[in-house]
Amino acid sequence: GIKGVNEAGKLDNPATPQGIKGVNEGVNPQIEELKSLGIKIECGLHSEKFISGSSFAVTSPGIPPKSEIFRRLNEKNIKIISEIEFAYLNTKTPFIAITGTNGKTTTTALVSHILSKKFSAPVCGNIGVPPTSLIEENHDFLVCEISSYQAQMTEKFKAKIACWTNFTPDHIDWHGGLENYFNAKAKIFLPPQEPEFAILNAQDTKLKEFSKQCKNVIFFDDGNDCGIKNNSIFYKGEEIISLKDCPLVGHHNYQNIMCGIIIAKLVGMNNSDIREQIMSFRAPEHRLEKVRKMNGITFFNDSKATNPEASIVAIDSFNNQNVALILGGRDKNTDLTEMCHSINKHIKTVLLIGEATERFEENLKKNGFSNIIKEHTMEEAIDKAISLKPDVVLLSPACASFDMFKSYEHRGEVFKDYVLSK
Repeated sequence: GIKGVNEAGKLDNPATPQGIKGVNEGVNPQIEELKSLGIKIECGLHSEKFISGSSFAVTSPGIPPKSEIFRRLNEKNIKIISEIEFAYLNTKTPFIAITGTNGKTTTTALVSHILSKKFSAPVCGNIGVPPTSLIEENHDFLVCEISSYQAQMTEKFKAKIACWTNFTPDHIDWHGGLENYFNAKAKIFLPPQEPEFAILNAQDTKLKEFSKQCKNVIFFDDGNDCGIKNNSIFYKGEEIISLKDCPLVGHHNYQNIMCGIIIAKLVGMNNSDIREQIMSFRAPEHRLEKVRKMNGITFFNDSKATNPEASIVAIDSFNNQNVALILGGRDKNTDLTEMCHSINKHIKTVLLIGEATERFEENLKKNGFSNIIKEHTMEEAIDKAISLKPDVVLLSPACASFDMFKSYEHRGEVFKDYVLSK
């Protein structure tokens, strides 16, 4: 975005920014700073002169390949790359790449935190920090969260270590199919972009099969490389940390921790430092985030769960507890069968909000779950959940947020603010 172009304008390399598109010139205070760097600005237009004057285009991750600007650039044979590719080509700092349908933000933040004991290893990428803002600084590693959109727009990017947390259906419309979505992520693991080490989920059937195409694979959540034994996480036979000392709850978070352990061992950290850093880590907001305990009820904000698979891992984290689940939002029309099965096992009451209410209710009832309450607002759902006196109130929507909120972050903040106001 704008910050990436701004930083690119300061780079000492042959790439001179031609301009940016898709922003409102009248309200953005960074426009004048960009102009002062000699960057040409064109807002909201696709003029022939602007496009023809470009050597290549660096795209923001939210612009789909089927968009008009992509078509125009392709017609002119102008190369389109992601900002991550551009950053890689302009730095010698090694990248540690984290991708996956779910868990990549937590894993990225955790890896950076663990490595910070011995290295300078800031987070960047899809987590919100443009890598171009870091490449002129002196760092040992760049720990980069990479989305499928960003991975697809790379050609030469090669990570030192690449980690794939899991693969489940998501972003199908954007990529035009499940295989396209998988192949977009797979690019950064295969020749000519293969990393020195590939870290893959042993419990993910598709990734287990995919591992046959990769070099120097290390598995997590298995019995040999890194897994759980006797309520502790082990790496190559060495105990690293007891599960009771892990600050994150749920098996999916134990998997995130395993990724962090493997990466830390690959760059030479000792077990004691790794354990210390894991214990001091705090999860990013909106990811099974414990908000508070009030009158015997514990509230968890898992607003980042924007698909059923993400909600399943949150739901499965609670055993033998009375859980009230707040579910719903803008429907992605994904299969709800497995989530309904998890709800049947772990959830006492479901409170539905948002556009997905009717389809979710229909699927829940079809799969044998009938303790359903429909509410119009987040606040009403929270109040109703509290009145039921459960052990846990869990917001894990399994949907996008845009029917009622600006973003999943906004949705999570509304949940937290109201809970903390009680």
